[in-house]
Amino acid sequence: MDDEPEILAAWRLILENEGYEVGCASNGVEAVVRAATRVPALIITDWMMPLMDGPELCRRLKAIPELAKVPILMHTAVPPPEGAVRNWDVCLRKPVGAELFLTTVAKLCRQRH
Repeated sequence: MDDEPEILAAWRLILENEGYEVGCASNGVEAVVRAATRVPALIITDWMMPLMDGPELCRRLKAIPELAKVPILMHTAVPPPEGAVRNWDVCLRKPVGAELFLTTVAKLCRQRH
């Protein structure tokens, strides 16, 4: 999930071309509902999003027993502030190259299985 639709569309295309099944949400509230309906292998989120920011999304996902162990990749231009509670597994700062992004996604998906 990303707050910029064109970035979301680009990463979706890249991931699908690598063989991943991708579901997207336009905001944090929708992301919680979608993830709870069909537990994903990985959740990718941005720090800044409408309705619910990335840190709050991560907090809520980790509070749902079925989703607590799903790895979360924070993909953001805004660095997490010092002392922020880290309810995500990896944080990649934008802009990030496709190779690092895909390597990180593969690693996190392997951790889940």
